[in-house]
Parts: sequence; structure tokens; C-alpha cells
Amino acid sequence: MALGGNMPSVHGGPARTLMAALALMPAFGIRIVRCAPFYKTPALSSYIQPEYVNSVAVVEAAVPPEALLDILHRIEAIFGRVRRERWAPRPLDIDLLDYRGMIIPAEGKRGADAGAGKLPIALPHPGIAARGFVLLPLRDVAPRWRHPVTGESVQRLIASLGPGGLAGIERLKSSQLRS
Repeated sequence: MALGGNMPSVHGGPARTLMAALALMPAFGIRIVRCAPFYKTPALSSYIQPEYVNSVAVVEAAVPPEALLDILHRIEAIFGRVRRERWAPRPLDIDLLDYRGMIIPAEGKRGADAGAGKLPIALPHPGIAARGFVLLPLRDVAPRWRHPVTGESVQRLIASLGPGGLAGIERLKSSQLRS
């Protein structure tokens, strides 16, 4: 699961919001197995908006992937996420990246053409291979992970991004997590 945000919530800045969301997950039956360090990342959208704080966590839950994604969306809402416009600034964004290697093809429009609102589940997450802010923390928690469709290793996916795909992504130090 990937999580990130770039707007404050009642818990404080993005890093504190991510920590609070992770702390809340066990109440929803989600066990955090491992969590990557947090990364500061530039926004990818055409909106002028603050930088994001991102991470990846390996989790366990005794529910099917669709139900897990619904729970993750409920947690987003608790932290003030409102889906009005695709890629708009938000206090919390949680994506299901992979679920036991399961493959569920993406249906319907994606990206900017998809409009606002929730998208149907797709596994692995359709954007995973192109997002350095996901791949770097994914490598931290699952260095042997392979893309379920292509079989490429996380290290190979990172290398394929090149320097431009990793520009501006910086691992946060513990002293930077206070805001």
C-alpha cells in the first residue's frame, strides 16, 4: 500500500497525518508488517501545490482486495480526503499497490480522463512502474518485489525511470517528520 499527502489535517502536516493514518489502521483490521521511511516528493500534477510526503507499507488484512480498498478510502475520508478533482492537493491518499500478486486489469478511463471520484480496483496499481515516489519506498520494504504483470524487479523499474523520474525525491530525516 502506498500512502501520501500534501495538505495538513487535524493531526498536523503531511508526515504527522501519515503517521496517524498508519496508527489507525489496526482499528480497521489492517496490520502494518513493515513501513518504509517517508520521502518528500514534488507534486506530479499541473496544479501548483505543496510537495508531498510519501511512503509504502506492507500490510496484512483478512479481507479481499476490493474490501481492503474500500477500508483505505474510508480512512482517507476520516483524514479529510474529498474526491472532487483528480490529482488535487489532499491530506491523505492511500493506494493499494499489490495484493498477493493478484492481477485485476484496469477498466474504464484512467488518469486525467477519469474525472473525480473513486476508480474501480486495478492490480497491480496501474501507475506503480512510473512513480519513483512509490518505487523508492517500495524497495525499502520489499526489495525482492517483482511486478506481477511484467516480472520486472523493483530495482529494474527504478533504473528504468532514469534520473528525471527520481528528480526531487528525497528521503526525510526523523527531524523533518515533526511538521
